[in-house]
Amino acid sequence: MPEPLSKIERRILDYLVDYLRKNTYQPSIREIGKRFGIKSTKTVSEYLQTLADKGYIEREASRSRGVKILGLNLERPEAISVPFYGKIAAGRPALSQEDVNSEFTLDPKLIGSPNAFFLQVDGDSMEQIGILDGDMVLVEPIDEEDLQNAEVVAARLGGEATVKRYFRRGDEVVLEPANSDYAPILVREYDDFVVLGRVACLIRRFAAKQTQVVGG
Repeated sequence: MPEPLSKIERRILDYLVDYLRKNTYQPSIREIGKRFGIKSTKTVSEYLQTLADKGYIEREASRSRGVKILGLNLERPEAISVPFYGKIAAGRPALSQEDVNSEFTLDPKLIGSPNAFFLQVDGDSMEQIGILDGDMVLVEPIDEEDLQNAEVVAARLGGEATVKRYFRRGDEVVLEPANSDYAPILVREYDDFVVLGRVACLIRRFAAKQTQVVGG
């Protein structure tokens, strides 16, 4: 999955998306620099290359407007394509899939960030707050410093991924399940840990048995 973005990287990507929707072409490097108060075109180019390296855009470095935003559906300018990366552990951490399984085209009003993505929950450690095995959760990237205690996040710890409630206690982070059968995960300062994003909502497909009960 794409790597998390810094605040300035996310702001530049949001600007690229908004500009393209309004103008049908991308801003020039100088226009991006002017928008964010960056005088050096080399610095702007480096930010764009970072977005490309992290999997958010493709670019032709030789062209001033040579940027393609990955996942943007121009045939339906009112819609945005949200990648689906497959399963993520919610019982114990499991390796997340790096390749996109599919994409969902959604109204941008339903999505708080153009960088959002879907993951599928694998396990029952969050069932007491209504996140069940097999649910697809919409994850919106956020800087860890902007999180509030008890928010539900998707996080990567030591190369593995999980969905848990986030708590910061001093220099330590605790990832708490919502199921008494599972123990909290303590994240220490030296651990390889990154918050992938805040879980904003979920999609659940009802089984045939469930729909029959409702219909009856």
